[in-house]
Amino acid sequence: MPNTNHKVVFRLSALGDVVLTTGVIEYWANKYNCTFSVITKVSSSPVLENNPHITKVISLDKKDLGDLAWIKKAGQLAAEYEGCELIDLHSTLRSRILAARWKGKVSRYNKFSLDRRMFRLTRSPKLDERLSQLRVTQRYASALEEEIPEAPELLPRIYLADNERNIIRTLMEEHDLGQNFIALHPYATHPDKAWPEENWQKLIAMLDVASINWAIIGRDDNVFEPQSHGANFTSQLQLRETCALLEKSALLITGDSGPMHLAASVSTPVIAMFGPTSKAWGFYPAGKRDVVLESEMECRPCSLHGKSNCKKDRECLRRIEPETVLKKIQDLMR
Repeated sequence: MPNTNHKVVFRLSALGDVVLTTGVIEYWANKYNCTFSVITKVSSSPVLENNPHITKVISLDKKDLGDLAWIKKAGQLAAEYEGCELIDLHSTLRSRILAARWKGKVSRYNKFSLDRRMFRLTRSPKLDERLSQLRVTQRYASALEEEIPEAPELLPRIYLADNERNIIRTLMEEHDLGQNFIALHPYATHPDKAWPEENWQKLIAMLDVASINWAIIGRDDNVFEPQSHGANFTSQLQLRETCALLEKSALLITGDSGPMHLAASVSTPVIAMFGPTSKAWGFYPAGKRDVVLESEMECRPCSLHGKSNCKKDRECLRRIEPETVLKKIQDLMR
């Protein structure tokens, strides 16, 4: 018997992509009065905790995802959730193996793979416009919806607990951050997506002159060392603690990154600097006060995820000047 009241969502990675599933899950939960289990990687599981629409998070690690191990695991999951609908929000070989073994309905989102490839090759303005109009959350929604909801209906949401908020309140007091500080995320998984360090240093100097308190977040083996005194929480906070700090922040300044989506999920406005990637890929924030800064260059976008091997020393990001970012900060904090 089909179980229409419970559905299983598959999205393994990356962190920001998993965060973005929370908005469409909430939309479906309210529309169809159903609950969800979510299959994802261990590293992304924390963002799904405490979510009232998710009854179980199935956290997978490397040993589950090897070729033979995954075929076995897929069979186990198919048996455990027999009759439930599988919603594939990844559309990869692993998700298709799972779908092949699934004992129930399978729905899959429109990834617009051909359009994305054609746009990267041709830089077609028509494809740019078409792709930019549909954020990834809306593309996720296409798995079940014929009429795609507007992006503001699908905003991601992370449900924080009181103890997580209390930890951050204490931290804010210890570092004298006050109630009107901004968060800075100077890191990137792919180096070519990172705003140059000298630009960050100049921005921080201008923030100090403007008496705007700041706190650095993120994880990286090479810790960014600002040339002035401030709160630097690099690699010190757990994922959900980072979300709690972002919730208290007036803004987040970042590149195209996972924390960009974390901030959106706690209703904190974002100023995001895009370089090798593009809004056409769909991974950009949808909040009313969110801002994306990018440079008009013929070579953009040069990468889907940021592995660009840039020959121009990240000129697209260098063109985004600290003065421009500061002006946007001041506009949003008024």
